[in-house]
Amino acid sequence: MEYLGWVALTLGIIVVIVALMALGWRNRLRRQADVPAPPDVPADPGPVLYEAEGQYVATTTAADWLDRIAVHGLGLRGNAVAAVHRDGVIITRTGARTVFIPRADLVSVQLASGMTGKFVEKEGLVVITWLLGPDRVDTGFRTRHPASKAQLVAAVAALVPAEPTPRTPPKPEGREQL
Repeated sequence: MEYLGWVALTLGIIVVIVALMALGWRNRLRRQADVPAPPDVPADPGPVLYEAEGQYVATTTAADWLDRIAVHGLGLRGNAVAAVHRDGVIITRTGARTVFIPRADLVSVQLASGMTGKFVEKEGLVVITWLLGPDRVDTGFRTRHPASKAQLVAAVAALVPAEPTPRTPPKPEGREQL
């Protein structure tokens, strides 16, 4: 009879933990309700410049790899294919919405060792920083084959727009600046 009491207590603790996790996820969804959805994939994104199989890790707030974006399914990990096109990067996920990162929204691409619960060897993740609405976000992707990392980074880096040159104010007419 004591055995049943311990089993019931253990099951009760597990139920409470799962309920608290669900409550936390629901509250995260509510807090992030103003985060815009990623753009739809264009009808013709252009030819595939590079493609890699792997795992979509998550999308997080830029530079805060513990702040997972939960809305629009961006926080769900799963198998995926990352394809680089002339118009941007398309991450086709199994069982979840496809993520399209337009070329104009790309900020940078880098290698990292982990983000939001997925930590791997040094420089094991490809992290793409891009603009989702007004905010910068990071999307993590782990290639299935280690040799694909450098090629994926190079293909995405080739799409990143060059930084705009800083504008200098016009010189007043008739005056020389020292």
